Amino acid sequence: MARYKIVIEYDGTPFHGWQRQDGYDSVQQHVEESMVPFLKHAVAVHCAGRTDAGVHALGQVVHFDTDRDIDCFRLQECMNFYLNSVPICVLSIEKVPETFHARLSPIERSYVYKILNRRGKATIDANRVWVVSAKLDENKMHSAAQCLVGKHDFSSFRAVGCQQKSPIKTINRISIERYNDLIEITVAAKSFLYHQVRNIVGSLKLVGSGKWTENDFCTIFEAKDRTLAGPTAPACGLYFVGAVY
Repeated sequence: MARYKIVIEYDGTPFHGWQRQDGYDSVQQHVEESMVPFLKHAVAVHCAGRTDAGVHALGQVVHFDTDRDIDCFRLQECMNFYLNSVPICVLSIEKVPETFHARLSPIERSYVYKILNRRGKATIDANRVWVVSAKLDENKMHSAAQCLVGKHDFSSFRAVGCQQKSPIKTINRISIERYNDLIEITVAAKSFLYHQVRNIVGSLKLVGSGKWTENDFCTIFEAKDRTLAGPTAPACGLYFVGAVY
């Protein structure tokens, strides 16, 4: 068997998340089905980060195994042909060692959350940003977020439905930058809790709007109590950026 790595970009708006689910349209289903005409057999792919409904990806990484020695360029062309009717695009395909695993091998994953901070709806970026009309101070948000860097108990930002055994995670870095009306919150870690990034963003928004101080944010984080933290930010602003192996 040979193993291949695929990098994929997609707009998560029309899908019920990455993972296959009976009765729902998923990114995984479209990706797997687009490979069958070329490979002539069913395929199961494994991804670096399973995104939720409405979440996007700039560089989702997946792998699959096949007993065929394939031409990566031709497979990519075939997949993009069959994916033409949905907002999914294959960016690259390459053969990798059998030890490579899209989900288990990453040493770091990164996400970016985009906030359109202006009065007025998003038009060009509809369903791809969280529109916040109240003026946000990105510098205070960045400063408050630095208490998250390192190994901590993230119970305050852990979703109720999270199935991971431990709330302990290590954030390598987090930054908040403004580009005119667009605020981008970038977070990198080896792995994340369910809804961790969106829960962090929901609380940082309260800092940026002045409802919380930086000290309030850090105190609530240290309390390890989800009920004290802010709301979960909408899925539409979140992007899986990529994974480092």
